[in-house]
Amino acid sequence: MSDLIQQRQEKLQKLKSLGLDPYPQPNLVNRDSTQVASSKIDQTATVAGRLMLLRGHGKILFADLQDFSGKIQVFFEQNTLGEKMEQVKLFDIGDIVTVTGIVFKTTAGEITIRVSDFQILAKNLRPLPEKWHGLTDTEECYRQRYVDLIVNAESRQVFLTRTKILSSMRQFLDDHGFLEVETPILQPVYGGASAKPFITKHNELDQEMYLRISDELYLKRLVVGGFEKVYEVSRDFRNEGVSRFHNPEFTQIEFYYAYIDYQELMKFTEELIVDVVKKVKGNLQVVFQGKTLDFTPPFKKLSFKDAILEKTKIDIDLIKTEADFLKSIQDSKLKLDLNGVVGLGAMFDALYKEYVRPYLEGPLFITDYPSEMIALAKRKPENPSKIASFQLIACGTELLKAYNELNDPKDQHDRWVDEETLAKKGAENAMQLDTDYLRALEYGMPPTSGWGMGIDRFTQFLTDSPTIKDVILFPAMRQEG
Repeated sequence: MSDLIQQRQEKLQKLKSLGLDPYPQPNLVNRDSTQVASSKIDQTATVAGRLMLLRGHGKILFADLQDFSGKIQVFFEQNTLGEKMEQVKLFDIGDIVTVTGIVFKTTAGEITIRVSDFQILAKNLRPLPEKWHGLTDTEECYRQRYVDLIVNAESRQVFLTRTKILSSMRQFLDDHGFLEVETPILQPVYGGASAKPFITKHNELDQEMYLRISDELYLKRLVVGGFEKVYEVSRDFRNEGVSRFHNPEFTQIEFYYAYIDYQELMKFTEELIVDVVKKVKGNLQVVFQGKTLDFTPPFKKLSFKDAILEKTKIDIDLIKTEADFLKSIQDSKLKLDLNGVVGLGAMFDALYKEYVRPYLEGPLFITDYPSEMIALAKRKPENPSKIASFQLIACGTELLKAYNELNDPKDQHDRWVDEETLAKKGAENAMQLDTDYLRALEYGMPPTSGWGMGIDRFTQFLTDSPTIKDVILFPAMRQEG
């Protein structure tokens, strides 16, 4: 590699010795994309992009020039370019150039630009890898995403799809009267989820701050203020493990919809998901890791209790304490790692994630969690041991979570006190009590349902990507060396 870099450095110096600037800044605002140029047979086109393939020698050179829209063949020849052909001999794969010439079809039928003029725009000094797809290079794909995007068309398509997913979701919410807002990333009290935060300090205010783990409590403050339909596309941060479905920094959409309940929200969710899947995939069939799912509504529904019962034969309605839970696990002869798991709600969650969720193909709504599991959700009036909630499951993973929002300040206070008790017992993910949010609730929040989805995971699902790192441009990685 060092020899190849040295050879390119020598070509760079040669360009300079010819009086050329190898990194000029021309105005190419009126250039053609390669896609447009391909339609301009017998006309002059000017394109700019990266040389991805060089073939020929001496007095002729063919090359593939790639830009954001695609690629086109370009043809350099001594008869047309004269002395300037000497510069062509200094080309390397990866150089960025602009060319101008007549577009024609070769005898083999390939659309080509016969170059009458060109300019080097940026000299490539580090050779592109020949085989970027090998498993040994996977980590380098994530570390050097800029190279991955240059050489891997499939990777570029994943991120184009991600953009389409986000724009489609925004459009759907905008069309239904939602207002997009922005809420603080740095927060004096973290909340809205059960997660471990990143901690920092604001020097001027001389106080500890947290990177948000969720937008929820600020968005609901806006509902108190009179915004009945709000959403945010946000960067959230959780100081937790990395896995094929988790990254410590991730993108989430959360929205809050006043004056409806979670049953209506399930219908709205179906409409949104169907709309986005259809726009992105062209139909409602999604293939993920060899399994095909049909997103034709209505989606099936299964209560959390029945899901646990079907897979483990444990009736969670008979479990009232942590001791009851441990006895049920023992009696059922199930193996469950509860190391670091504190509280009945966390135990239910651990059982569900180990023995139930991985085996649910979906698309499926899992509904009505035990009230111990989500401290911000409203209890069902006919059964206060349950919360009015649902999750959308596909191929054994959660795509989104939603529930009726708890708007009783006294109940919310008491639920947070319970969380503080769990924290004292060692629960690292326990929620903090937010006195300002309680004050907001005391002004009155209308009955509201809320919803959150991780965009990275949804993109992973719709692009059939095996790991979340494939759909995040710059995923979290251990420092090199």
